[in-house]
Amino acid sequence: MTKKYFWESKPLQELTREEWESLCDHCAKCCLHKIEDIDSREIYFTNVCCRYLDEECNCTRYTDRSKIVPDCVTLTPSDLQNPYWLPDTCAYRLIAEGKPLPDWHPLISGNPDSVTQAGQRIAGRVVSELEADDLEQHLITWVKA
Repeated sequence: MTKKYFWESKPLQELTREEWESLCDHCAKCCLHKIEDIDSREIYFTNVCCRYLDEECNCTRYTDRSKIVPDCVTLTPSDLQNPYWLPDTCAYRLIAEGKPLPDWHPLISGNPDSVTQAGQRIAGRVVSELEADDLEQHLITWVKA
């Protein structure tokens, strides 16, 4: 018999706060600035990150992030009805789309460093929005929606 994980046996709306937060792998890809084509809704990621992201990919203002950065989304299950704008490796998006978590996700690997070991964290590959100029000059292909 195959083991069922909590995210496979409960709807997202029924997860506890701890379960919900544990789905985040801390890759920080969602903290990158994006450009959206308004006609096609295609998302293009940049290597420009939020000013509040530290070198270890932690938000230094996590609890009040949505207040001080109006574009910062505090994800809820209702945001996942059409998660096209989230990175394609995001656990929230994957679960909403009925897909499995990757082997490198800490909830699967049991190792929080597996995200870095798999090359999925943005640490060391980004510039702060305080240092960047034209976003179109910072487009990347190593993160996809």
